[in-house]
Amino acid sequence: MHIHILGICGTFMGGLAAIACEAGHRVTGCDANVYPPMSDQLRALGIELVEGWSPDQLKLAPDLYVIGNVVTRGNPLMEALLDASAPYTSGPQWLAEHVLAGRHVLAVAGTHGKTTTTSMLAWILESAGLQPGFLVGGVPLNFGISARLGRLDATLPRGVGNPFVIEADEYDTAFFDKRSKFVHYRPRTAILNNLEYDHADIFPDLGAIETQFHHLVRTVPAHGRLVVNARDEALARVLTRGCWSELQRFGTRKEEPGALRARGEPHAFDVLRGSLKVARVDWAQLGEHNQLNALAAIAAAEHAGVAPEAAAAALASFTNVRRRLELRGEIRGVRVYDDFAHHPTAMRTTINGLRRKVGAQRILAVFEPRTNTMKKGEMKAQLPWALEEADLTFCLQGNYGWDAAQALAPMGQQAVVADSVDKLVMALVRAARPGDHVLVMSNGSFGGIHDKLIASLAG
Repeated sequence: MHIHILGICGTFMGGLAAIACEAGHRVTGCDANVYPPMSDQLRALGIELVEGWSPDQLKLAPDLYVIGNVVTRGNPLMEALLDASAPYTSGPQWLAEHVLAGRHVLAVAGTHGKTTTTSMLAWILESAGLQPGFLVGGVPLNFGISARLGRLDATLPRGVGNPFVIEADEYDTAFFDKRSKFVHYRPRTAILNNLEYDHADIFPDLGAIETQFHHLVRTVPAHGRLVVNARDEALARVLTRGCWSELQRFGTRKEEPGALRARGEPHAFDVLRGSLKVARVDWAQLGEHNQLNALAAIAAAEHAGVAPEAAAAALASFTNVRRRLELRGEIRGVRVYDDFAHHPTAMRTTINGLRRKVGAQRILAVFEPRTNTMKKGEMKAQLPWALEEADLTFCLQGNYGWDAAQALAPMGQQAVVADSVDKLVMALVRAARPGDHVLVMSNGSFGGIHDKLIASLAG
């Protein structure tokens, strides 16, 4: 089959393209901005890329157009496809029909920790020799790639063998399908990690997201497993709407029959089921959030046949994901980290994880309110809370429609706001001193601030 992917340079669609190539399909694609590293990865796979949305791409005459959710009505190529009655589908729908059908799908959903937990789970299954397929919204360092087809053994029972681990996003599917992506995946094992309000451009309130999560719950079979964070009130509300599958709770703060919990520090802890110790995790990861992610991954892997003790042993060699507290450089005693955190809760959690590691050494937190939710100002009141464990905070003021300096005013002299990346770098260089940890948080490139800062510190 020849498929032409609209929006191919996005993380999800790029991963889908790689899997489609591996499965033997001919893949071409287009996007508004075709640039490295995704363009290099795709071309290395032999994928022909077109920059822009020219209707001339109809001449490629693929068997099917696969539409990413970046595409809207008014897009010139999409309008031409509609006028020509050309065959099209969404990325999640194509994946469900051509890759996931018949496999044991393990889906990882939640506002935070999806990428990391998906990577942990894939690594556990890989270490157990199951050779899973996976599609992750980042690059797990253990694999060096974001997606692969995995082993396909036709002799294994349908829906039980051939595991495929997928990051299950609640964002909408396409302009013509406003359901969350994850309802297409039909998982046998589903992790519900946590649930907070996000994606203000899509959802009017938290209740609307809870409804989508319950749609996911409805797709898990009776012999499937729901792995659910026991601390999360929103997830508890989701389950009160109905639950038809085996329920494995994790993260309880006290002994609870059947539930998994941790005893010990995030970097070294026992895994308990009720009062019984079932595994021990000793690893290099930081923060209570990663401890919870590990419990979720262990519980999901167990449903695929991996014992908790073996799963915990695999986590000892887990090396996380790019852009998760990734050290980009150390210049004159100043360490510069890159992290994908972009929601206030994720920012607070990331800073807390670093604080546990560095103790009283100074943390300089740098962030840009880049997501649609943050740009709308929906969460600006939470920013002082998110950043309170940092010693100094530096924020980029963009065209948000709200004043970052005003939002950060409760932090007083602890907060610095600048209207350009270059000015932000200058302020950081003036403030930084040996022994400091500069934590840069954004879900984008942040104008190349990491390299600019490292170069300025060196100069």
